[in-house]
Parts: sequence; C-alpha cells; structure tokens
Amino acid sequence: MSAVIPIKDVEYEHPLPGNTCDTKHAWARIPAEPSPSERVALKEKIKRLLKERNAVMVSHYYVHPDLQDLAEETGGIVSDSLEMARFGRDHPATTLVVSGVKFMGETSKILSPEKRVLMPDLDATCSLDLGCPIDEFSAFCDQHPDRTVVVYANTSAAVKARSDWLVTSSCALDIARALKEAGHKLLWAPDKHLGGYIQRETGADMVFWNGSCIVHDEFKAFELEALKKQYPKAKVLVHPESPADVVALADAVGSTSGILKAARDMHAKEFIVATDNGMMHKLRTLNPDKVFIEAPTAGNSATCKSCAHCPWMAMNGLAGLAHVLETGANEVHVDPALGLRARVPIDRMLAFTAALKAGQPAGSLVPNIGAA
Repeated sequence: MSAVIPIKDVEYEHPLPGNTCDTKHAWARIPAEPSPSERVALKEKIKRLLKERNAVMVSHYYVHPDLQDLAEETGGIVSDSLEMARFGRDHPATTLVVSGVKFMGETSKILSPEKRVLMPDLDATCSLDLGCPIDEFSAFCDQHPDRTVVVYANTSAAVKARSDWLVTSSCALDIARALKEAGHKLLWAPDKHLGGYIQRETGADMVFWNGSCIVHDEFKAFELEALKKQYPKAKVLVHPESPADVVALADAVGSTSGILKAARDMHAKEFIVATDNGMMHKLRTLNPDKVFIEAPTAGNSATCKSCAHCPWMAMNGLAGLAHVLETGANEVHVDPALGLRARVPIDRMLAFTAALKAGQPAGSLVPNIGAA
C-alpha cells in the first residue's frame, strides 16, 4: 500500500473590486523524502532517461537541492525564471523537464512550441498566478486603456497574452525605467510589493494589481530588526517581492540571481536572507566560507502560511521527475494561438535584456508599443 501524500491548505490573496483583497484557499501536496538508497537509484534512473529521451533539466533555485544538483550534473541549468526561459529556448534538447511551478513550464512551451515540456507535478502553481485570473485582470486592463500593461513572469499564459511587456525581478527595474523615459504610464501586475519597489526606484506613473507572494509577504520588519541585533555584522539581502518596510532594511535588494551576486561580491561573512529558503542551498554551495541566516517570517504567535518556502515548489521531487521521464506524463500544453500572443511580451523582454547584456541601447526597443 502506497504512503498517503499529505495535502497542505494554502491561503492566498484574491483581489476584489475597489482594490482590496479577500482570502482564497488552494492546496499543495508534499512528496515523501526518498531513503538514501532510493535517492541514489532515482538519480541514476533519471540520468539514464535524460539521455534516452534527449531531454534536459531546467530547475529553479527554489526547488529541492536534489533537483538543483541533478540539473547541473546532467548539463542542465539552475537559475531564475529569466535564465530558465533563455536556456530552454536555446538548448538543442527536444524535451525540457522544468522543475518549478506551472507558469515556468508554460513559458518554456511558449518559447519552444516544437519541444515537449514536462513537469514533475502539473499542479505546482503560484499564489501570484492564482490571484490574477484572466477575466478579472482583463477587466482591470480595460479600465485603464491608456496604460502600457507590464506583467511579472509569475502569471498564466493568458495573462501574458493580455500584456505588452513581461518582466522578471532581475530586469523589471531596467524595463520600467526605459518605459517611463519613453513617456509610458504603466499598469503593473500582479505583485504589489515588487510594483511598489519599482515605482519608488523609478518614479514611474503606475497603477497596481493587488497581489502578493505568500512566501515573501510573510517577512516582518520588526522581527528582522531583532535578528539584525543578534548578528550586527550581517548584511541583509532582500528579494523585492517583500514588503516595503523589509526592503528598507536591506543592504542589497535583488532577484534570486541578484542575491547570489551580492553574496559573492560583498565582503561580509554573515548574511541574513529574505527570500524563499530554497535559495540557501545554492548560496551555501557557492560561498562555503560564509554564513547564511534565514530572515524571520510571521511574528511571535503568528501563523506561518509557507514558513519561507513555497509549498508548490516543494511539490517537485525525484520520484515525480523519474515518472514523467519514463511515461511522458505531465506534459505542458498551451493553445498555439494563445502562445503566439503570449510570446510577444516575452520576446520583447528577452530582446531588451540581451541588448543590455551586450551593452547596446536597449531603450530603442521601447517606443511605439501601446496598451494591449
């Protein structure tokens, strides 16, 4: 008899008319940890199947360390969502195995419609995606027809198709700044904290969808201040999806890749990190001589929704990965017509960031792109 997989109830914000939120519920299932011998056997099986299926692993920094290590050991990648999108598009493999959440698999399929895209668990989702349904978001856009629609990567294919620009946390500031300089007023969705950070940094004229990440929304400034007193020499690294009072305490604010760079480049030996604790594996692997401390979530006597780890990222496991490679189950499908429309803002983002990386004038890519 197989073990019962525990189901976790997860609360997330759902915007209401008038820009307020109520609470809705979703669920996540947490796979059992394999035994040491099972882990070895699963890894060997996955390595064999990757070769047989002409497949490559694309893993996010927030998934289980086993899936991060295995991706790198087999010629895949561990990265943020922007690099995941680039890598999957450009890699010659005919099958992409995306360890992350649903929107990441959809983005891979949109960029590589000719490839098979598999995920360990198709039910792994995101509170930002859940809290931004296409019908309600489209109505919100219709209320602001004069604004350029900029959406975060953590959204469905349908929401991307309704947008003008896609951004990730690593390129959002640069794109928003370029749009502002070109005279655009922005409609931003779905993360209100990241949107607020961008507005404070750029001064852009923005209206916001009222959503948040269940992980980053839990970091609390008063608890962080107390922890800073315990570790007075520690530098604070914060993801911009965190509340503004937490961001204000940071020594460096950045995406997952930005946090990795700050940890590498800063001279401190101790760091307090306010992002999903899945990042700790890569931070500690790349910086074995430094100490990384998890920033506190919730508060005294408060109930933690995610305890600094996305419950849907936790749904990715070795057994699920082996199963989809063996059977072809959990294939990601995106309607081809929707995918073509959703690819437009994604390609704009990739062209913009490629130009920036090459030292070219990316701002020239911005003018004359109006509202969707």
